[in-house]
Amino acid sequence: MFHISLYQPEIPPNTGNIIRLCANTGSILHLIHPLGFLLQDKQLRRAGLDYHDLTCLREYEDLAAFLEGSEGRLFACSTRGRTRYSDVRYQPGDNLLFGPETRGLPQSLLDTLPPERVIRIPMQPGNRSLNLSNAVAVILYEAWRQQDFALQDT
Repeated sequence: MFHISLYQPEIPPNTGNIIRLCANTGSILHLIHPLGFLLQDKQLRRAGLDYHDLTCLREYEDLAAFLEGSEGRLFACSTRGRTRYSDVRYQPGDNLLFGPETRGLPQSLLDTLPPERVIRIPMQPGNRSLNLSNAVAVILYEAWRQQDFALQDT
């Protein structure tokens, strides 16, 4: 199983799509407050459809609480990373951390991790970033592919 962690997500449909993604991959979703929406938000529910009950979701008051309770190796996903996501050898239990849609993860957090744990998705020069739910899907499916799509228990 993999862990998908969202630090201060802001856009309900993105998180709803990620809820659905986690349900379909057997991943655990971690939400780090403050959130830019309520978990009962209509847009979040619409995007997640009926997958909310199929997803293991954990919430944290703040980044410090998350880091204290996080499991597995932590990979920060950032456009400022130097390691391509596809160059990592993922292991079950790895934790993939993504930042908020408008600003990404804080540099202070990225600076605490070894450079090989700050990963990026290659893009054309001059582009800012991918949509959050797309970025999560790209990296999560690579990690799961490396495990030969083994079924995961959440």
